[in-house]
Amino acid sequence: MLELVDVHKVYRVGTFGGGTVHAVRGVSFDVRPGEVVSLIGESGSGKSTIGRMVLRLANATSGSIRFDGTDVVSLRHRGLRDYYRHAQGVFQDPFSSYNPIFKVDRTFDTLRRSYFPQVAGREWDERVHDAVHSVGLEPAEVLGKFPHQLSGGQLQRLLIARALLLDLRLLVADEIISMLDASTRIDVLNLLGDLKDRGLGILFVTHDLSLGSYVSDKVVILHQGRVVERGATAAVFADPRHPYTRTLLASVPQLDRRWEDMEADEERRAAALGDRCLYHEQVGADAPDLGLAEVAPDHLVGCFRDAADATCPGVGATVAG
Repeated sequence: MLELVDVHKVYRVGTFGGGTVHAVRGVSFDVRPGEVVSLIGESGSGKSTIGRMVLRLANATSGSIRFDGTDVVSLRHRGLRDYYRHAQGVFQDPFSSYNPIFKVDRTFDTLRRSYFPQVAGREWDERVHDAVHSVGLEPAEVLGKFPHQLSGGQLQRLLIARALLLDLRLLVADEIISMLDASTRIDVLNLLGDLKDRGLGILFVTHDLSLGSYVSDKVVILHQGRVVERGATAAVFADPRHPYTRTLLASVPQLDRRWEDMEADEERRAAALGDRCLYHEQVGADAPDLGLAEVAPDHLVGCFRDAADATCPGVGATVAG
């Protein structure tokens, strides 16, 4: 359904745009119907930039983003409008998606004017009520209210209800529960699970590994704009191969274990893998860093270098990026 192939994003910065920041470097992965793929990484890893490029809120510098074989980057006017029938996004701060001087109903009215002008008022109201019910809300309790009268969780679910009124097939969920309290998070996560069961593909952007583990079928681990490891969630989390992935997992607190025991486990795992670069071990010591190598079924890992001009510890020589 959604496929990214060698996607790069370069921003021009500094006086007169004389400098550049390479935010995304050669990212490739896909999202299938009924599948949740989590983009995981620390702040600045490029995960939100990827989500924005998928939604055409930012343009890719190079590479392709295809939806059902159509290059999203090339869409214009009506083609882009039709794409948004199938692909929608929900973002971190729900309050920023609403105009505070209008009631939340306006988000549905705008959708009707853009996509369903021929639908009669009563029929539209029934569709809205059904969509609101489908995300676990009572229409009488949320419709007709201003954004400040509702909680963040209610606003997030209303945005999902709005998307469901379209012929939605892909949802980009960018840190959608990071601003919600713990009691509300599970409701939104379970809603994503319901949407997955209906056949939606979901690109779940998060910095929280526990959430990625709970909700996703596959994970893509990002570091400095590069994919360093990806594959089935169970495979990557049970046997992380890249040092950055291992560092991320080791940083997650576990209430049933002492910190010293976790550090000891990580030291043993690192000693077992040594300084081998599994990518170059698979494709050859003299090969450039061109992507990922499969180290186990549905489990791929990238070069162990931190930067394009760094020395690869697995081969002991500088490799062209």
